[in-house]
Amino acid sequence: MTMPRRRPATPALGLKGSLTLAMGDQDLAGAVRMGLLQAVAEQGSITQAAKAYGMSYKAAWDAIDAMNTLSGTPLVERVTGGRGGGRTRLTDHGQRLLERYGQIQAVHQRFLDLLDLRALDLAQDFSILQALNMKTSARNQWVGSIAAIRAGAVNDEVELDLAGGQRLSVIVTRESTEALALRLKQTVIALVKSSSVMLATGLSSGPARVSTRNHLHGSVRTIRPGAVNAEVIVDAGGLAIVAIVDQHAIADLGLQPGSAVSALVKPSDVILATVA
Repeated sequence: MTMPRRRPATPALGLKGSLTLAMGDQDLAGAVRMGLLQAVAEQGSITQAAKAYGMSYKAAWDAIDAMNTLSGTPLVERVTGGRGGGRTRLTDHGQRLLERYGQIQAVHQRFLDLLDLRALDLAQDFSILQALNMKTSARNQWVGSIAAIRAGAVNDEVELDLAGGQRLSVIVTRESTEALALRLKQTVIALVKSSSVMLATGLSSGPARVSTRNHLHGSVRTIRPGAVNAEVIVDAGGLAIVAIVDQHAIADLGLQPGSAVSALVKPSDVILATVA
């Protein structure tokens, strides 16, 4: 009796991706070149790094020379003296670039893992927003870098640099500053409910007496009218701001797509979040 042949198990559908640093429209470095830089840092020699990474010396040298030229700042340098007459090492800029690539690569991999879990179940509906958005009701989620922290007796003032050169002032408790371990140049996420965003016109053209400290200037991208309120999306230099505004206010302000407008946000209405 002939036994039926078993079909080989079908491999599971998976997701892969690569990360490449670019200078303008030219590729600076991907996994191979960054791996070569890591080998140079460990071996102290292009020759030994090429051997360790399974490359010819010429290929390794050409890759490093191309990176040095493209970056505008040398990533690798030759140091003379010492045993053997000298060695090759990463410059400070090269070391920082290597470390930053590793950090970005870790985030990139978490992103792929997240999509792998959510996007490849073809029996289920998929929403990219569900995969990427934080679990929060706040419509506005702005990524920024901490530019200043001013300590107070009870509350601290944190200033963020946002996209498009916008600056956002945030009031948090001292306890929150310590719990989130906030520090200068740290990347954080500012959460603001759309109902907490006020819109005004005429503020970008000159000084105005407004108690709200945060004035984010931009233009109306879209207006989605509802029965009572309208959703207005403001483009502030690449920063998307969502505001819920009364229909009568839309008419009073004369808002329409392309209109110059300022989004006003109280510092106390901003919630800060950090990425673990």
